[in-house]
Amino acid sequence: MIRPAVVLGYLGRIILIIGIAMLSCLTWSVPYQEPETIPILLAAAITIGCGLLLYLSFSKSSPINFREGFLLVSLAWIVASVFGSLPYMFSGYLPSFFDAFFETVSGFTTTGASVVSDVESWPKGLLYWRCLTQWLGGMGIIALFVAVINTLGSRAKQLFKAEVPGPVSDILSPRIRENARILWITYLVLSILCATAYYIFGMDAFDAICHTFTTLSTGGFSTKNSSIGFFTNPWLQWSVILFMFLGGVNFALHFFCFKKRNPLVYLKNAEFRLYSLIIIVASLLVFVNLQDKWAVAGIEGTLRAAIFQIVSLITTTGFATTDFNIWPPLSLALLLTMMFIGGCSGSTAGSIKPGRYLIIGNRTLIELKKMVHPKAVFPLRYGGMMVREDLLINVLQFFFLYMAFALLGTLIMASLGLDFLSAFSATATSLGNCGPGLGLVGPMSNFSFLPDAGKFTLSILMLVGRLEIYPILVLFLPSFWHE
Repeated sequence: MIRPAVVLGYLGRIILIIGIAMLSCLTWSVPYQEPETIPILLAAAITIGCGLLLYLSFSKSSPINFREGFLLVSLAWIVASVFGSLPYMFSGYLPSFFDAFFETVSGFTTTGASVVSDVESWPKGLLYWRCLTQWLGGMGIIALFVAVINTLGSRAKQLFKAEVPGPVSDILSPRIRENARILWITYLVLSILCATAYYIFGMDAFDAICHTFTTLSTGGFSTKNSSIGFFTNPWLQWSVILFMFLGGVNFALHFFCFKKRNPLVYLKNAEFRLYSLIIIVASLLVFVNLQDKWAVAGIEGTLRAAIFQIVSLITTTGFATTDFNIWPPLSLALLLTMMFIGGCSGSTAGSIKPGRYLIIGNRTLIELKKMVHPKAVFPLRYGGMMVREDLLINVLQFFFLYMAFALLGTLIMASLGLDFLSAFSATATSLGNCGPGLGLVGPMSNFSFLPDAGKFTLSILMLVGRLEIYPILVLFLPSFWHE
C-alpha cells in the first residue's frame, strides 16, 4: 500500500536540497549586481519553503516500501524540474512554463536540448543554475539524496538502482549509502580536475566551472552560443574530449582504478572495451569521410572534429565545435547511430548502453550456436558472471520499449509538422538525453520553434530516457496502486 505521508516526507527533503543548491547561484549574481538576484532568491525561498513544509509536516515518516520507492524516484525528477523552472520564469528570461520546464528537464536529465537562442545575453546567475542542474542530474538527484540522508532504511538500494543507468552496476560497498557517497566523491574529484584543465587552457573561472558541470555530467549546456566551438584552443578541445570520454565511463571503474592504482582495471571491463572500440572505429570512419576538409582544417583539425563529435554524441553530451548538420551522409548516419548506443552503465551518459548490446549480442551468438549444436549448453556470461534469465528478459524488454518510445515520439513530432529527419532525431536525442539532433534541431539551431505540445512531449521523453523507462511505466499499472 502506498502511504502519501511517507512519500511526501521524503519528497520534501529532496525539494529542500534543490532549493539549497539554487542559493549557490547568488555567488555569481550578487557580486555582479545582477537584477536577477531577487528572482533567484525568491525562487530559492519558495523551493526551500515548500521543502521545509513537507519535511516538517511529515518528518516522522517511516522507511519507504517497494512501491513508494518507485513513486518517489519518478516524482522527485518531475518535482525537481518544476521547482527548477522558477528562476527562469521569475526572471522573465523564459516566462512560458513549457519553455522553462523544457529547459529544466533538459538540464536535470543532462539532455542539453535548449529553447534559448542567445545564451550569451543571459546573466551569470541564471547560466550557472542552468549548468548546475546538469551537474546535479548527472550523478543523480536520488543518488545525492541517498548519499546525504541516512534514514531511508533498507529501501535505499531500490531507490539507488532505480536511478543509476544500465543493466548492472558494480558493487563498491555493501552499504548503498556508502556506494552513493563514493560515486559522488569520485564525481567531485573528476570535476575539480576538469575545471583545472579548462582554466589552464584558456577558459575564465566562470566558464571553466560551468563547462565542467556540463562535461562530466555529459549534459552539453554551454555559456556560449557556438558551444565549445567558441574556444579555438586545440588543447582545450582535446581536454573536453578526454573528460567527455571519462564521463561516459562507469564511475565505479574510476574509483577502482584510483583505489588499486591500476589503469588496467578499465581494460578488464568488456563494456569499456566495446565503448572504446566503437569510438575509435566511428571516429576513423568520419575522419576518412571528411577528407575534403583535410586541406582546409588540416589533418589534426579534421581528426579532432571527428573524434569530438563522435565522443560528444556517444556519451550523449551534445557539445559541438562545428555544424555537423552539413557533413556527408555517412558521417550523419554514424552520428545518429551514436545516439542509440550511449556511454557505459553506471556513467552519467544516457541511451541504451554498450552493456545491453553485449548481452543481446552474446545471446544472439548462443542461439546461432544452438542451431549447430542443439544439445549443447552455452551459459550466457557478462562481466565474468552468469547472466540470470530475469536480467536477460529485462534487457530485451528495455530494448523493445526503447524502440517503441522512439517510434511513438517520432510519430507525435511528425504530426506536429516536423519532417521525418527532424522528428526522428528530436525524439532520439530526447529519449537518449543527447542534446542537439539533426535537421531543424541541429547543433546550430534550438527547440524554441516547437509548439508547447512538442516541448512537453520531448520533456516526457527526456524523463523516460533518464529513468530508463521502467520507473515511469510502472506507475501506469493499476495493480501498482492497489493494496
